[in-house]
Amino acid sequence: MRYYMIGTYLLPGRLLLRPLGNRRGQTLVEYALVLAFISVVTISVLIAMSGQVKTVFTTVDRQLNVAQNGGATSGSRSP
Repeated sequence: MRYYMIGTYLLPGRLLLRPLGNRRGQTLVEYALVLAFISVVTISVLIAMSGQVKTVFTTVDRQLNVAQNGGATSGSRSP
């Protein structure tokens, strides 16, 4: 009976090949690529929506100023 030793596998009469290279390193690269893709998509969405977000915050700011001044506009504040 012949034994073949490949990596950590010892099988009688059969040759079992493991993937070459470091599998852990390959997985790390795959996770890095997925993270980079998610980052690019997130940044793109935020850039595309920046005008709408600015409009919402401007509206909220104006409403808070009106509420703080008792209904007076920002041009006619009383001391």
